[in-house]
Amino acid sequence: MTHAKVPPQEHIVIAGDGQMSLVLADVLAFHEHRVTIWSPFPESAKALEEARVSPRMKGLRLPDAVRVVADVLAFEDATIVVNALPTQYIRVSFGQLASHVQDGIGIVCVAKGIELGTFERPSEILQAVTNGRCPIAALSGPTVAAELARRLPAVMLAASTDEVLRARTAHLFTSPWTRVYQSDDPVGVELAGACKNVIAIAAGMIDGLGLGSNAKSALLARGLSEMARVGVAMGGKLETFFGVAGVGDLATTCFAPEGRNRAFGERLARAMLSSSGATAASAVERALAETSSVVEGVPTCKAVVELARARGIDLPIIEAVHGILFEGLAPKDAIAILMSRAAHAERVG
Repeated sequence: MTHAKVPPQEHIVIAGDGQMSLVLADVLAFHEHRVTIWSPFPESAKALEEARVSPRMKGLRLPDAVRVVADVLAFEDATIVVNALPTQYIRVSFGQLASHVQDGIGIVCVAKGIELGTFERPSEILQAVTNGRCPIAALSGPTVAAELARRLPAVMLAASTDEVLRARTAHLFTSPWTRVYQSDDPVGVELAGACKNVIAIAAGMIDGLGLGSNAKSALLARGLSEMARVGVAMGGKLETFFGVAGVGDLATTCFAPEGRNRAFGERLARAMLSSSGATAASAVERALAETSSVVEGVPTCKAVVELARARGIDLPIIEAVHGILFEGLAPKDAIAILMSRAAHAERVG
């Protein structure tokens, strides 16, 4: 394994001011690196810089050494950049930042999703907007932000085809409460992170409908198989889906109360149960309106299904979620369809 030479002090600029940005800034500041959070919203940047706390992450106070700005010039002397912008906003937002990032600067991406229309992964979008000038790594794993804010133990995975960058990323984000493994499979890692959010929406609907642990455990097992099916079809490695970025992240996202996608699914199921006469579309809009953060699983579900249909990939669970979100399918009918499928030998991937 290559051991990257890391400067005594880095200047790490994090694009985005959401929950993951805040908790990762806390990890990086622990090692006394210079850390700057860039917010696309000047008023939000000013408020966070002054208050040092965010309503998005109660209980976490930003270390004094962390700066919060809205000035894109902050990227010009960065030694490494972290993208924490949601997938559907990377191309537009990062497109404005890219010219301020020096050639060869490593970009670490924590976004999880697939872009609508292009079907590109976050790292592919970043490669496009930087014209391939910068090596990219994906940082993923079972990391509930609320737990990282309390410095509870967590494991992540740094994935890149650039051996030096993935070693450097693992070094930077390792702390007394975070352990970072390495992988050379960014395709599998990013697709696992994207697809698990769709399965988490289904898990939340199971919770909202009160269908029990048997159903939820079966969902996770068969959902993992669908995740792996997509990943392998797109060039990822099967074993990636049985590690921390696959089954580990899936389990956390489906069971953690704070998980945005799971919580959205639960709200959606309850909205459909309580809104007699309301359309499925209105229930989806209501559940989204009650969510303060971006629910990446919703656009990702649409993108994954379009991709799977084009490539002939069988994804019954993800198709069922798509039917509920975009085609007016009732959850009880989706369950009936899944339960009536012909039985066959179990396969994974």
